[in-house]
Amino acid sequence: MTPFRRRRVLLWIGMAAPVLALITTLLAVALFPGFDHATQFLSELGAGGAKHPQVFNAGVAMAGLGAGIAGVGFGLTILALGGPRLPAALTALAFVLAAAGLVISSLYVWPDPRHLAINLGLGIQLAPLFLLWGLARAEGVGRLRWFLAAVFMLMAVLTVITKHMVFPGTVNPANVGWWERAFAVVLVGWVGVAAFLLERRLIALASESAEIDPGETSRPADGGHPITHASHLRDRRSITN
Repeated sequence: MTPFRRRRVLLWIGMAAPVLALITTLLAVALFPGFDHATQFLSELGAGGAKHPQVFNAGVAMAGLGAGIAGVGFGLTILALGGPRLPAALTALAFVLAAAGLVISSLYVWPDPRHLAINLGLGIQLAPLFLLWGLARAEGVGRLRWFLAAVFMLMAVLTVITKHMVFPGTVNPANVGWWERAFAVVLVGWVGVAAFLLERRLIALASESAEIDPGETSRPADGGHPITHASHLRDRRSITN
C-alpha cells in the first residue's frame, strides 16, 4: 500500500470540501434571481424564499460531512508527524462538531431556531491553534505554521468586527452580506489549504523513507546478524496509512 494512503485520502476530502461549498453556493445564487449579496445572508439561499433551496442545503450538508472527515485526517496526520495525541484529538473534535452543526443547519433551514446549530461550525476557528500545538515539533511544516497563525489572527479580527466589539457601525444592514462572505471564505478556505500542505508533507516524508538503500548493512550493537532489509532501517512507526 502507498505510504500514508489512508491519511492522504482523508486530506483530499478536506481539499475538496471548500471547493464543493463554493460551487454549490454559486449555483444556488444563480438559481435565486435578485439575490442581493450586500444585504442578504447565505442561509437565505436555503430558506423558503429560494426557488431551489435544496441545492444550497445539499451543498452545506456535503461540505459539512467533508469537513468532519478532513478533521479526522488532520488528527491522524498530526500523529504521523510525531505530534501528541491531545491536540490531534481536539483538532478532530473541532471539525466533527462543525460537521454536525452544518448538517443540522441544512435540515432545519432559516428561520427555524434549530438552524442556529450552524454556530457549531465556528469551532473551526480554534482548529488552527490545535494544529499549531500538534505540529509544534514537526519538521517540514514551517510555512504551514505561519499560515495557521495568520488565519487564526484574521478570523479573530473578523469576529470582533462582525460582532460589533470594535468599530461599531462598520458592519451594517447595507453591507452585512459582504462581511459574512469574507468570513465564510476564510473560515472554510483555510481548511483546503492546510489539507493540501499536510498532504504534501506526507508525500515528502514517504519519499524520505524510501530513499534508504535496500542493500545498506547495519550491524546491531550486540553482534547479532546484520540487518540488510531496508524496512528494518526505517522508523518502526507504520507509514502505510
